Amino acid sequence: MTETTRLKRLLERMGYDDVGGFSEYKKILILLVIAALMFISALTAVVMGKYGFTVLDVYQTVFTHVTFGDVSAIEKLNNTIIWDIRAPRILLTLFVGGALAIAGAVFQGVFRNPLVEPYILGVSSGAAFGAALGIVFPAIFFSLQLSAFAFGSIAVAVAYLLARVRGETPVVTLILAGVIVGSIFAALVSLLKYLSTDAALREIVFWMMGGFYYATWNDVRVIAPVVIIGFIVLWALGWKLNILSMGDDEARTLGVNPERYKFIVISIATAVTAFAVSLVGIIAWVGLMMPHASRILLGPDNRYVIPASFMMGGIYLMICDTMARTLTNAEIPVGIIASILGAPYLCYLLRNKGRIIFG
Repeated sequence: MTETTRLKRLLERMGYDDVGGFSEYKKILILLVIAALMFISALTAVVMGKYGFTVLDVYQTVFTHVTFGDVSAIEKLNNTIIWDIRAPRILLTLFVGGALAIAGAVFQGVFRNPLVEPYILGVSSGAAFGAALGIVFPAIFFSLQLSAFAFGSIAVAVAYLLARVRGETPVVTLILAGVIVGSIFAALVSLLKYLSTDAALREIVFWMMGGFYYATWNDVRVIAPVVIIGFIVLWALGWKLNILSMGDDEARTLGVNPERYKFIVISIATAVTAFAVSLVGIIAWVGLMMPHASRILLGPDNRYVIPASFMMGGIYLMICDTMARTLTNAEIPVGIIASILGAPYLCYLLRNKGRIIFG
């Protein structure tokens, strides 16, 4: 690669278009539009449901709580359904969808592979094994969420250590290590299914389908700080991620230590993914699709892709969850809805692969 080509690729990733003009204002405008759509999606999700409410009902209930007003003045039904049930559920979908989407953007950038998703290093299989242990042996693993988070993190750590050779972590080796570790934990989950009781088996299967059935404000308080801090750090490192996505040799040429920054961004992406999975189960496609959609709209610059992915991941999961709880009387696991809607989108990407902006 010539120096001119290398410089052009770097400039494109740092926000310049093909003719050298700066397109920041256009990208900021797109981000503002996505933010407005996220707000509209959240409001629509609160209003929709078996018990219909008006926008005024939602505004009065939320405003009263946010301003520490007299809660007794709110109708009891409105307060229970809007504030205690739907509001934390929608915020949880936003943080979980955002976490999976930014993790997917990071992994796709680091691995330079558009088919990579947050679960590539085995975090989902590890978390599933941890959750299964918590379900089958509740006396030993008293917290299902903590067990799922711990084993999800352990799976990625094992994959990373397995792939490390002579102080370096080749991308292909890391992906292969993730596949191996994921397969091992998947086999262990199958073993626990075989040994568990019928009730425990149903609970394991139901957990692995993903869902927000029992979302509470406590879940929001747990995940919000982790996702917000992870998002801020990854966003701040967006320009480093731009360089990493050009390859290790290019990164070294530009004065960036690829091993150090790969470890940092992979660790943060793994942490937010493990937290999300531990709370709601395995939800596929979000981390694979939303970074693609963000790059189509904004180009390959991760300083814009990361915030766009966060918001679009939240929007997508809010839509899926709203459909999951309103399409039938019995709630459908959101993982099923996300997969059904995600498959046609992936087909669209495959048929129009020339439009995918990855660099």
